[in-house]
Amino acid sequence: MHRITYRVKVSTQSASRRLKKFVGKTRSDMNTTSKPAVFNRFSTTKKIVQLSSIALLSLPAKSLTTTGNGVHAFDRVMVNKSLTIASVPGDSTFFATDNFQHGFGYDLARSYANELEVSINLKTYTTDAQALAAVKRGEADLALTTSSTQEINKFALASMNLSCGQDAKLTANGLHPKVSWTFADADDPLSQKASHFLCDNVKVENTQKLAAFYNQNLLKDAYNQQHFNKALSDRLPDYQSLFKEQASEYNHDWQLLVAMGYQESHLNANAISPTGVKGLMMLTNSTAKAMGVSDRVDPTQSISGGARYLEEMKAQFADVPQTDRLWFALAAYNMGPNAVKSIQRKLEAAGQDKNSWANVYAYLSDHAKSNGRYVQCMHYVSNIRSYLESIKTQTV
Repeated sequence: MHRITYRVKVSTQSASRRLKKFVGKTRSDMNTTSKPAVFNRFSTTKKIVQLSSIALLSLPAKSLTTTGNGVHAFDRVMVNKSLTIASVPGDSTFFATDNFQHGFGYDLARSYANELEVSINLKTYTTDAQALAAVKRGEADLALTTSSTQEINKFALASMNLSCGQDAKLTANGLHPKVSWTFADADDPLSQKASHFLCDNVKVENTQKLAAFYNQNLLKDAYNQQHFNKALSDRLPDYQSLFKEQASEYNHDWQLLVAMGYQESHLNANAISPTGVKGLMMLTNSTAKAMGVSDRVDPTQSISGGARYLEEMKAQFADVPQTDRLWFALAAYNMGPNAVKSIQRKLEAAGQDKNSWANVYAYLSDHAKSNGRYVQCMHYVSNIRSYLESIKTQTV
C-alpha cells in the first residue's frame, strides 16, 4: 500500500492571523463582523501525518478552500469554536428523532470536535449531493455521507473513509463500508488532522468497537424482526398507556421504556428468569423493594419501578453530556452504577475522557473475555438502542 506523508505546521495563532488578514481585506463586503479570538491552548507544533491512500479517496491538486477566498476551514472552525457538519440521516451517519440524536459517523465527528476543543453543529440535508454542495459553498466544514467516490469527485472535494481502510469491519456490523468525511480541500489542516485522527492505530481499533455498538444486524434477521414486530402488535397495546404514564411521571421517553421492556422480558408481564428476576421490567427482589414495588409481576408496578430506577441511574451520571448519558444510565441499570463508575475511574487514571460512552464501551470490549458481565452489558445497551431506533421509525 502506498502511503502519502504530509508535514503539517498548524497553530491557532497562525489560523487567527490568516483570518485577521482576510477579514481586514473584505470587512466592507461582509454582512457580519468577525472578532478574532485569542488562543492559548494550542502551541505551534510540527506533526508528521501519514494518510493511507485508502483513507484519502480524493485529492484535488488545488481545490478551493471552504470559503473560496483563501481562508482554510480549520481557521474558521478554531475562531468560531464550532465544527459545522452537513449530513444525511442514515444507519451509518446519524439518527435523530424526538431529540434523540446519535450515530456511528456522528459520534466519531463529536470525538474529533472534542479533540479540537470545539462544539459541533449538525446540518441535515435530504441527499448526499446537497450535503457535499454545502461543503463546496463553504456552508459546512465537512460532510458526513455515504457518497460514492464518483459523486465526491464531481464536486472536486477531498474525502476519507471513517474505517481508514478497514471497510470489512463496518460491513460485518451492517454499516455502510464507504461512510466518509468530505472536506473542501485536501491541503486544509482540518482534513489533514482528521486523517491523522482517524488512522491512528488506537483510533482505528476504537472505531471498530464503536461500529460494534452501532451494529445494525439485530433486527435484519427475519426471526428477530418477526418476533419483535409481533410483540409490538400483540402485547404493547395492553401496556402502552402504562408506559406513557410512567414515562411522564419520571421524565422519560416512553418508547425507551418500551425498548427496555422488550429487552428485559419481550413485554411478557409474567416472565421469570432462572436467576429469580421477574416481571415486565425484570426487576431483582432488592431493586423492587428499593423502588417500592411489592408485586413484580404486576405490570403497573413493574413499569413504575423500572422507570424510577432508570431515573436514579440518570441522576448518578448527571455530569455526563446529554448525548451519552442515556447509554451510561442503561449500563448502570444493567450491571449497577458502581461498576460503571469503577470503569470511569480507570479511564480517568489512564488520561482518557471518563464521560465518553465510546471510551466506556471500548473498555468493556477490551475486558470482555475476563468479565462476563461486560459482555452482557454491551449487548444490553446496544440492543436497546437498536430496538428504540426501530420503534421510533414505526407507527406505534
